[in-house]
Amino acid sequence: MANSKTNTAGEKMQFQAEVSRLLDIVANSLYSDKEIFLRELISNASDACERLRYAALTEPSLATGEQGYRIHVAVDRKARTISITDNGIGMSRDELIKNLGTIAHSGTAAFVGKIAEGSEKDVSQIGQFGVGFYSAFTVADHVDVTSRRASEDTASLWQSDGKGEFTVAEAERDSPGTTIVMHMRKGEDEFLEEARLSHIITTYSDHITFPITLNAGKNKGDEPESPLNTASALWTRPRKDVTEQQYKEFYHHVAHARDDPWLTFHIRAEGVISYTGLLFIPSTRPHDLFEPERKLHLKLYVKRVFITDKSEGLLPVWLRFLQGIIDSEDLDLNISREMLQNNRVVAKIKSGITKRILRDLSKKAEKDPESYAAFWENFGAALKEGLYEPNPDQEALLKICRFHSTRDANLTSLEDYKQRMLEGQNAVYYIIGEDPEIVARSPHLEGFRSRGIEVLLLTDPVDEFWVPSIGKFDDTQFKSITKGDTDLSAIKVTDAEEKPEVAPEGEVALLVALLKQALEDQVKDVRVSERLTDSAVCLVADSGDVDMHLARLLKAHKHLDAFAPRILEINPAHKLIRDLAARAKEPGAPDQLNDAALLLVDQARILEGEAIPDPIAFSRRLSEVMGKSLAAEY
Repeated sequence: MANSKTNTAGEKMQFQAEVSRLLDIVANSLYSDKEIFLRELISNASDACERLRYAALTEPSLATGEQGYRIHVAVDRKARTISITDNGIGMSRDELIKNLGTIAHSGTAAFVGKIAEGSEKDVSQIGQFGVGFYSAFTVADHVDVTSRRASEDTASLWQSDGKGEFTVAEAERDSPGTTIVMHMRKGEDEFLEEARLSHIITTYSDHITFPITLNAGKNKGDEPESPLNTASALWTRPRKDVTEQQYKEFYHHVAHARDDPWLTFHIRAEGVISYTGLLFIPSTRPHDLFEPERKLHLKLYVKRVFITDKSEGLLPVWLRFLQGIIDSEDLDLNISREMLQNNRVVAKIKSGITKRILRDLSKKAEKDPESYAAFWENFGAALKEGLYEPNPDQEALLKICRFHSTRDANLTSLEDYKQRMLEGQNAVYYIIGEDPEIVARSPHLEGFRSRGIEVLLLTDPVDEFWVPSIGKFDDTQFKSITKGDTDLSAIKVTDAEEKPEVAPEGEVALLVALLKQALEDQVKDVRVSERLTDSAVCLVADSGDVDMHLARLLKAHKHLDAFAPRILEINPAHKLIRDLAARAKEPGAPDQLNDAALLLVDQARILEGEAIPDPIAFSRRLSEVMGKSLAAEY
């Protein structure tokens, strides 16, 4: 491997605040998986080799020559050091400062905050955030990094004890690449044993596609031993020759994750277009799943040569939680990221893999509904984005969707919902909100529950958009129960409904007329409700208006100045409404009912989780009503 010399004089610099916090946590952590430092550093070395091999496609002068790309680990027990050397793309002085002194990876600062607060215990996940290098400080009290960027003649040395500062100095290195030297802490002697390092490498890094060698480095002339790893692309092997443990470790490598994959896809397609895919669905939700960029996490290889991890176009963004690689024999080695977007072969690969994933998810949902429910809680909101965006697989996607409903605590499919629909029911009923518990207590559900009509409880932000976009399932319309045009009279109820006492029809009609008069500036209309059984009132949107929950979202994000006037529905079986209806025929009722009408509409707003427009007036009216009630009793 490369020889290097260093100049210890250099420029001192401060770590970015988030790096200092992370290093302090890492250096003082007591978690048991300290051995992952070697996995992370070897993984980074592998990435560096892959990037240089790709860069050499367009600049052949960058190629490493006959020796090929390799990673070498050396341990020196006397000096108490472990070094990891690669002949990859290397780093310039500026890249050393940027990559090792700052954190630019999205979401990392939030992760640092979580582990600092103690809400995130697994420090070994840092590789997932692009900062796996810092795992070196779990076992080392000082780290030196000597690196030379391919195409540059000068090398640089980065040094730090991980305590707030680092130095960067000039160095000498006879070829491109990077050497990391860890000066081991007292008490970490196990990692100075060659057998221990050999075990870690074969356990965690067997899948690395470049040879990894190890020797004790006792004599300068020692030749490196034979590679410890298989050094062949795992995805090119037949499925029968790959163990579950090898799949797991490859997933840990490619995803920088510590969880095990929930589902593995080893895909091989041959024919007009040939490609191989080794893809994984994580067991836990990635930290960046709902970040605005919606990045994919796939690596593209062409003829086993790494091309890019900027994989837009390889899969639809609603499958962005997938981790892994795709390797094709039918793409040009010089394909650019821009060409990926409009390439015919890429489009075929995307279509084939998407269909395979949806098919396997459908099988999993049928065979193991409990496990699938856990998957859905993690990734269902992302999948439902595919129902809203243009997508040739919408029908298949809709069939694997799962929903909470008023039936029970288990998730349901739309096919199962339809099988349970009552005679005369011609719609899939749903309600949208933010919190499942609050939505489940909505007064809009009362009439449906009393009749045994199942309602879907939708609580993901995307639900507001895909439902009207899709419109129906198997020719059955979706229908919001918060819209005012719901007619339940045609639905045959299984059990005979107990008819509650209601106010006389004439008194109710008079009350409705008086409420309309009192609330003409507050609501669009006042109607007798079919949906209420326990509550006195509720607000609903007119059939042509925006759904109420969407209107609240738009108003909260300044996309809507004010709500469209709503319809106030009253429950003629509720004691309060019966008493008000009886009062409506008395002399002076219009004046007496004004405050009651305003209190009713404010009560309905509170039930919807909305702010009352005039809290002071509401408080005054409520106090007066309570005062009159107490005076009447005494």
